[in-house]
Amino acid sequence: MSPATSPHTPDSVGVVATQTVRLFTDEPLALAGGGALGDIDVAYETYGTLAADGANAVYLCHALTGDAHAAGWHEGDARPGWWDNLVGPGKPLDTERFFVICSNLLGGCQGTTGPSSTNPATGQAWGLEFPLLAMADFVAVHRALCSHLGVTRLLAALGGSLGGMQVLQWSLDHPDDMANAVIVAASSRLTAQNIAFSAVARRAITDDPSFRQGHYAADGVNPDLGLSIARMMAHITYLSEDAFTEKFGRLPQYETSRPGFGIDFAVESYLDHQAQVFLERFDALSYLYLSRVMDYFDPFADAAALEAVSRRPVNYLVLSFDSDWRFSTAHSLRMVRRLEGVRLPVTFREIASPFGHDSFLLADPIYHATLAAFLDRALEVGT
Repeated sequence: MSPATSPHTPDSVGVVATQTVRLFTDEPLALAGGGALGDIDVAYETYGTLAADGANAVYLCHALTGDAHAAGWHEGDARPGWWDNLVGPGKPLDTERFFVICSNLLGGCQGTTGPSSTNPATGQAWGLEFPLLAMADFVAVHRALCSHLGVTRLLAALGGSLGGMQVLQWSLDHPDDMANAVIVAASSRLTAQNIAFSAVARRAITDDPSFRQGHYAADGVNPDLGLSIARMMAHITYLSEDAFTEKFGRLPQYETSRPGFGIDFAVESYLDHQAQVFLERFDALSYLYLSRVMDYFDPFADAAALEAVSRRPVNYLVLSFDSDWRFSTAHSLRMVRRLEGVRLPVTFREIASPFGHDSFLLADPIYHATLAAFLDRALEVGT
């Protein structure tokens, strides 16, 4: 591990370990779509120290393919957490002042109960017998983890993409749980185009001969082809055209090659690499279940959606990126209009970035300064 990536640098939280807790053991979780799920394992990490009055807790909600490892380093792993540029001493989420929580969401495949977990009734992986989930179910598990950790009220909940959707749902349904909500590069309702992207990705997975109607684990196979194609297509939507042009242009992959149907261009090699790395860490069933939750998410369709938060206002920060065409600024403005329509305190900013949807994961100075200013102010005001 090079000095530049050492876990012992002053602005790193250092080496961390993912913890697991089993929740809903006495009473199962009543799912939003009906049915129940009990004995739910939740993988999580925390950074910093919870203040004596509990007023400095910030919950991070991850995106579609994220996990609990938001910051720091795992022993023997040279890769930092997915939001390491944001969390640590001196960073916008300064762990010398904030207590930061991040968990793998319900339905995931990185330590939290999901469709690849064992169904206690059969002793086999749940597969497609796992119940369909809703955004409210993610929130219910987050709330249970907060209770386990002794956090009664959050200073803020913060998330990007699917993470931002979780924050929106949480703030609408349980505004007493938080003082502030930070929603980044997210949407309150997917467009037909967004649903279409996910539909093609899911079809690639389910049409893979190794999918075996979701029973691939029992058969000792994996739908690698379908999952890799799904990842490649999704990754195209996460970057802007300018980002692809800047990174790759039309550069060939090799100095000399004969035209054909292999990997001839650098961008093809990049997508292939992203797909192969993804296969090592993500499960096809989780991709199906979590992406479907996003498709059905539409909280403002409920006429009473804003009643609770109107009575107990939450301060909102909504951020978008001008080159994000997957969840464009129009998605953010739709949320802003609905929240402002009931006179909730909302701060909105569109940030210039050439990197598309993935901008929310990057260390853009204006983006980070905006987050830092909002979070600093939140800490001054308190919960």
